Amino acid sequence: MRKPNNFEATQGLTDFVPLTLGGHVCKIMSVEEKKTSTGKDMVVVSLDIAEGEEKGYYATQYKNDKRNPKKWGCVVNVVVADEKGDTTTRFKQFIEAFEKSNKCTVTWGDNFEQQFKDKLIGGVFGREQYKNSNQELKFVTKCRWFDTVDKARKGINPPKDKLLEGVSQENTVIFTPTPMEEDDDLPF
Repeated sequence: MRKPNNFEATQGLTDFVPLTLGGHVCKIMSVEEKKTSTGKDMVVVSLDIAEGEEKGYYATQYKNDKRNPKKWGCVVNVVVADEKGDTTTRFKQFIEAFEKSNKCTVTWGDNFEQQFKDKLIGGVFGREQYKNSNQELKFVTKCRWFDTVDKARKGINPPKDKLLEGVSQENTVIFTPTPMEEDDDLPF
């Protein structure tokens, strides 16, 4: 066998340390107004860990990401309204957690998303199961919902694993993401 191109420069597997499950104080890196694939309004919330031993967790992952293009590791899609046009519980929870955490009132209208940048919010992280391209069951850690910074500082227990329905759980493994680069700027 001939040695593959770029063999020496290609990074092998590293010791990946998953984010601790449960409540974290998070910094809102950005909020964007977008549409879902079905045309519903949503906000896309990008977070990083703001306090504690895991501060900057997602920024570190991003800086070390070898993929092209790089991807931010903590993005939460929040649909704004349900089928009837009423506010979803998840969007209301996001707004209330933001207001209580930052002792403010959200300003509606133009430039709505700009008021969130660099502010704090509580995020509750748990494991969510998925099938990879090889049909293997794996877990990824995601922000499952929002809460207040005060509650996150006091400690929020991790939620139960969110399992795929109707799937045998025999061969489930924990997700290990690709290692990342250190020389690029953050996308925000």
